[in-house]
Amino acid sequence: MAEPVTRYRFTVEEFHRMGEVGIFREDDRLELIEGELVRMSPVGSRHAACVKRLVDLFLPLQASRRVLLGVQDPVRLDDRTEVYPDVSLLRWRADYYASGHPGPEAVLLVVEVSETSLAYDREVKVPLYARAGVPEVWVVDVEGQALWVHRRLAREAYREVGHLEVGEEVAPQAFPEHRLRVQDILGISGK
Repeated sequence: MAEPVTRYRFTVEEFHRMGEVGIFREDDRLELIEGELVRMSPVGSRHAACVKRLVDLFLPLQASRRVLLGVQDPVRLDDRTEVYPDVSLLRWRADYYASGHPGPEAVLLVVEVSETSLAYDREVKVPLYARAGVPEVWVVDVEGQALWVHRRLAREAYREVGHLEVGEEVAPQAFPEHRLRVQDILGISGK
């Protein structure tokens, strides 16, 4: 009789301890997704450039002490999931979250930049953010030159999903006056 395969699922604490004792190298790009270790895609130059543009575009919100910007920093969604979104807008805290990584209650917006990982980001990570209660998620499709906007959270899913292209504008729900052009996010000039 065949025995069933059993998977061991790690907790966030175990994930951190493995890093502390050197099981992972500091530059290993890993996320903990529902207890399983997942290797993140390598960062291509277009991906890195897009992240830098997003930081530049959101910097006025941090300079005015309205948010803290997270750049590929950990966000603990629950006891078995810790992700590293490309950019996150976090509720302002004077301690800069020195007492612990932010959880979903601290997140106003998460932005994932997808150069080669669009399906994974939209089909795996966006639902994880919704179940955790993150109010808004943007997925930048570098290859398709578009922006997917997920918002209006209800019953662990986003009721509103928009697909924006060059020539359109978007603003975070939390800061509707902070309008951004899709082409500026993508780095497309002259349009």
